[in-house]
Amino acid sequence: MPNAQIRIYTQKEQGEEWLRRYRGCLPVFACVLGFTETGLIPGISAAGRTPEDRKYTACADAEFLYYGAEHKAQYPLPPLAAGASPVLISRAVFESLKIPVHLFNAGLPQSPAVPVIDLGGAPAKCLSGGAAMEITTVHHLFEQGLLWGERLAANIQQGYLIVGECVVGGTTTALAILTGLGIEAAGKVNSSHPICNHAQKWTLVQVGLEKMRVNREQEEINFQNPSCAESAPKVRPKIQNSVDPLQLVAAVGDPMQVVVAGMAIAASRSCGVMLAGGTQMLAVYALISAIAEAYTLSWGPEAVVVGTTRWVAEDPTGATVDLALSLGKGSLTQSGRTPPLLATHLSFADSRYPQLRAYEQGFVKEGIGAGAACIAAHLSQDWQQHQLLAAIEAQLERLSTASH
Repeated sequence: MPNAQIRIYTQKEQGEEWLRRYRGCLPVFACVLGFTETGLIPGISAAGRTPEDRKYTACADAEFLYYGAEHKAQYPLPPLAAGASPVLISRAVFESLKIPVHLFNAGLPQSPAVPVIDLGGAPAKCLSGGAAMEITTVHHLFEQGLLWGERLAANIQQGYLIVGECVVGGTTTALAILTGLGIEAAGKVNSSHPICNHAQKWTLVQVGLEKMRVNREQEEINFQNPSCAESAPKVRPKIQNSVDPLQLVAAVGDPMQVVVAGMAIAASRSCGVMLAGGTQMLAVYALISAIAEAYTLSWGPEAVVVGTTRWVAEDPTGATVDLALSLGKGSLTQSGRTPPLLATHLSFADSRYPQLRAYEQGFVKEGIGAGAACIAAHLSQDWQQHQLLAAIEAQLERLSTASH
């Protein structure tokens, strides 16, 4: 094992090879911000105490990631029921290691108060409606993802690209995408709650996928009898026997997913890619496989790993490793690929801050590239537990000093 601070849970050999290859290299970090109205459902997420708070979580995280604790924030970090935002972890590493950060707005209700690359997307409606986004928006965001993945990779000589996200409610849209791709994911996803709200998520997903099916059947009727509808599609979907993965995103996904999929496909052709996150990035990985297959796109699966935290990988109320192993078994991901799932062994058990110790009780767990940031610190500077903890606690200290 190349580094005791990093654990590999699946595809051990490929994971070890990837870590060997990028040891001593600094990454570039791209963070894709998105929004789904699914995140406003009471109780769906703990990333912000109230639905109103959760509207601004992505803007607040982006602002803190970019400017740090001393900056007077237009969007302050929202209060959480317990714990502290994972952006403290990411900021601690990226600031110390001077890792370049690029922020992308894939579709937020309001513009963040930071320099951000606007991809011309839109927030997603709640997935329960089965019509979360316009298909034209999804195609546009996918093209933008491909474009920016290629651009970012072109400037990476030796290192790798970390792609993170911030989407409140994103583990629920992830469950919808995984299920829609024929992957058995019910009861396996994570959440920011200490005990995952599986039943709530699963009910929403079933309703959304059923609405999607009804909408599709209606389109088929309209196609066969154009007099039924003015707006009948002029061309049949490319995929006849199953759902087009981009149509699936339009029905029950969120704007981040398709951007990250495009970025990873393009970047993996020329450099390493770490998808930063747990359930959400496993869903993106499944989406990459399905899109590449459906649209005959080349990508480098051997270049792509998923990087997260121990709290996600070992979440007793989810089944992250089992989910990673299930990815190759979906009806739309026949390539049978399982990504290497890596996690930082960062622990907050000995932290002097109760907000950080809350992670050990299952609150928060991951977000905004936190796990991947720690993996990058282990890989490039051989940071150990005590160095990570000191840097993260310093961020929290500066934040509490600045806000008093």
